[in-house]
Amino acid sequence: MTGARIRLLQDEDWDDVVALEALAYGASGLSEGREALRSRHRASPSTCFVLEYAGAFGGYLLALPYPLFRCPDLSLAEEGVARPSDRESNLHVHDVVIAELVRGQGLAPRMLRHLEEAAWVARNRSLSLVAVHGSHPFWFRLGYRTRPEVALPASYGAEAVYMTKPLEPAADALPASAPGAR
Repeated sequence: MTGARIRLLQDEDWDDVVALEALAYGASGLSEGREALRSRHRASPSTCFVLEYAGAFGGYLLALPYPLFRCPDLSLAEEGVARPSDRESNLHVHDVVIAELVRGQGLAPRMLRHLEEAAWVARNRSLSLVAVHGSHPFWFRLGYRTRPEVALPASYGAEAVYMTKPLEPAADALPASAPGAR
């Protein structure tokens, strides 16, 4: 996609991230604020990305290692960096927000593919997330499945849904002798 670039989140991006997060979640009471967001980044800076589109800030993605079937509480900041054993199993997609002006161009799925590739290289074997604002059909189309048995912190509200997706290597990353490889 011409004009789109995904890169690691940097210190100078925080004003844009916080403003976009507040716009996306403020009215519903799900906005976390700068310190909680920054704590998610500190927990795993190598899995937090910014989307630049046409030279401007177009969105962000925050992900961090988290045990499968658990998730961050929106009302609490993260404490430290995740344990290595957590890094090797599940990566939690905490937040993905695309600026309204550039929505509808496939940029969120592109950011998620970027994350999936990084997660696979880092030996994660699954992704998880909490779908809010009725977004679970979008996530379902991307391969995530609901896990209604997982209890969520009250900070997500009554409509939130926990979802998971197993990770598999990209077909072009498989060795030539692997089934399904060309």
